[in-house]
Amino acid sequence: MSKLDMFTDLRKSVSALTGLVLITLIVLVALFGPWIAPADPLIPSPLIRLQGPSAQHLFGTDSLGRDMLSRVIYGARISLMIGIISVTISLVPGTILGLLSGYFGKRIDSIIMRCMDMLLAFPAILLAIFITAILEPSLTNTMVAVGIVYIPHYARIVRSSVLSLKGMLFVEAISHLGGGHLRILLKHILPNCLPPIIVYATLGMGTAVLQAAALGFLGLGAQPPSPEWGAMLSEGRQYIQLAPHVAAFPGAAILILVLGFNLFGDGLRDVLDPSLRSQ
Repeated sequence: MSKLDMFTDLRKSVSALTGLVLITLIVLVALFGPWIAPADPLIPSPLIRLQGPSAQHLFGTDSLGRDMLSRVIYGARISLMIGIISVTISLVPGTILGLLSGYFGKRIDSIIMRCMDMLLAFPAILLAIFITAILEPSLTNTMVAVGIVYIPHYARIVRSSVLSLKGMLFVEAISHLGGGHLRILLKHILPNCLPPIIVYATLGMGTAVLQAAALGFLGLGAQPPSPEWGAMLSEGRQYIQLAPHVAAFPGAAILILVLGFNLFGDGLRDVLDPSLRSQ
């Protein structure tokens, strides 16, 4: 499938376009946050605490009187950073392990896959909590924990792709012509594994943001006064009846970002998966 055909199909996909618009909106907010935020997100103003949305504070204020709109805007940067770094931590080692496991097979495959099975035996959120608790709660450790949790998923996806590719005639021909293992893996097998990796990484961005927000909600993610959406949501639940806006706006921001990645990932899958295109 040519790049032109792929972009044409993406333009026809309502799901992909909707997701791309939502992601672009959040990215623009994150990039231009310092210029569009109406106030400093960290400076408290106790005299105006827990005020509802108004002309002066469009999203209202939190329990310390900080402007909620500014905190949501700055939180976009943190959430996008969490998604990108966490997915990278998962994708790179997961892809390497999947390539080695699927290509060499036998004992290497058995050892790698049994290790992956051990990680998959734990529920994702519980394993992330366990890792974060060991490393101590912080934004950096949250990204590391979420990244480690999803390494087995990438390893399995890549392994299954390699198993289907290494028996094809073009791979066997290159091997018989004297092509080395590294050359075959990097130049011929890995490029053909990219479509499922790209799709899962796109969907994984939303999952990573959601998992990090869950850790932040539990107090194991970014620590105060950092304007992280999960931590803001946790703070807002204490005032859900008195000032529901404190929880509503960061919750809506998480919803929009995760929905954007899920919709865009679904659209990419429809375009890149030949079996779905033929239906």
